[in-house]
Amino acid sequence: MDGRIATESGHSHYINGHESLAHLHRLRAMVDAVVVGAGTASADNPQLTVRHVSGTNPTRVVLDPRGRIPNDLALMNTDSAPTLHIVGSAVGTESLATAGLAHVERCVLPLNASGQFNPSDVVTLLAEKGLPRVLVEGGGITVSQFIEAGAVDRLHLLVAPLLIGSGRPGLKMTPIETLESALRPPTRTFRCGDDTLFDLQLRDTTA
Repeated sequence: MDGRIATESGHSHYINGHESLAHLHRLRAMVDAVVVGAGTASADNPQLTVRHVSGTNPTRVVLDPRGRIPNDLALMNTDSAPTLHIVGSAVGTESLATAGLAHVERCVLPLNASGQFNPSDVVTLLAEKGLPRVLVEGGGITVSQFIEAGAVDRLHLLVAPLLIGSGRPGLKMTPIETLESALRPPTRTFRCGDDTLFDLQLRDTTA
């Protein structure tokens, strides 16, 4: 309830209940690709597959500007779904992490002045690979970058009846001076077990 997605040590399993996990897996089943940053991939070692509902596993995408994810991650070593490992140009295309792994493809994108990928470049790359419908799953910094770039149509926030009190924030965006600059998107709320789902429309896609 205080906007944290993990403790300061990174522990997060599980803040949300089973119904929320099923909702997340349902979203995965609806998209072509699911995106996480290198920090989330390294800390959580997620599978990013569909297990709590029926559906097809999406392509798994890891944003790794400096090529720092460990080689033993499940994403790199399980072939339950294709994996795109996106790195910066300084990393190059040769790596032990992808050697001999037929389900892993390494892609190179330029970095911006902050040493990160431009979200629009990531979206364009995925669309070119036939993956237009994308779920940006985490972590908080990656999601925030896509929101600030105007690359997110809808944002789903699942709030658990839990107070962590410190730790990693769910969103970390550029500071604003006054609340007039805050985003106030159209919002719907739903019960999701003991949790509350906030469905925020950040962009009008009907035009």
